[in-house]
Amino acid sequence: MDATDQQARIERLNFSTDDGAGERARIGLLVLESDQTVEWEFRALTDLPGVSVYHARLANEITVTPETLARMEQELPVAAGLLPGYMGFKSIGYGCTSGSTIIGEDRVAEIIEDIHPGVPSTNPLTAAKAALAALGVKRLGLLTPYSPDVTEAMQAKFTDAGIEVTLVGSFYEESDLVVGKIDPQSILQAAISVGKAADVDGVFISCTSLRAAGIIEEAEKALNKPVSASNHALAWHLLRLAGISDKLDGAGRLFRKQLPPRG
Repeated sequence: MDATDQQARIERLNFSTDDGAGERARIGLLVLESDQTVEWEFRALTDLPGVSVYHARLANEITVTPETLARMEQELPVAAGLLPGYMGFKSIGYGCTSGSTIIGEDRVAEIIEDIHPGVPSTNPLTAAKAALAALGVKRLGLLTPYSPDVTEAMQAKFTDAGIEVTLVGSFYEESDLVVGKIDPQSILQAAISVGKAADVDGVFISCTSLRAAGIIEEAEKALNKPVSASNHALAWHLLRLAGISDKLDGAGRLFRKQLPPRG
């Protein structure tokens, strides 16, 4: 008996199709190649029926400076193009708070619109502004891991949006590799330190590499004030832009809020 005679018979079988994963909303996310955190946190923050998140990695340098952040602008259309339009995305996000600050939120949105016309997009800085509006935060305590020049640029963006930054705390760390390894307890204590000031209404923890989503509720309980963070705000904003209004237990006050009215 030769090899052909030994092969199993292949039968053609019938099948049916449905809408596939993410039948309620498919969300696209552009992730920095150095980011260790955002995909992991998004799994928890978007754990809702019929919602799927699809990632594309974006080339970046591990050292965070205004110059390295600005260079990401040329990589944005490359990464956005790796999210295929035929997937029918309901919203798309760029996962870099500092990059959005230096490149500019409008420019980031313009690049994504060029690749995915008509699909709502956001980034952590834009999402933070929407989140703070939804939470009613007027006087902000800002926590960052960045060097002063990047932190000051971000502070200016909040100020321009009418959000008074009354206190800033920073870890003064330029390496994204190190930032991803800052332990959640350090982030929690830093958020409480910044947020306990009397002239702070709420706290925003900046950087998608910081593991902050898991300490939001604990920080809010300690402060009795709203707290959000880059991945936390970005996931919420992407869900709301995609038409998903579900509340999510264990994710803090923000995930019980809808988008604030435009004005």
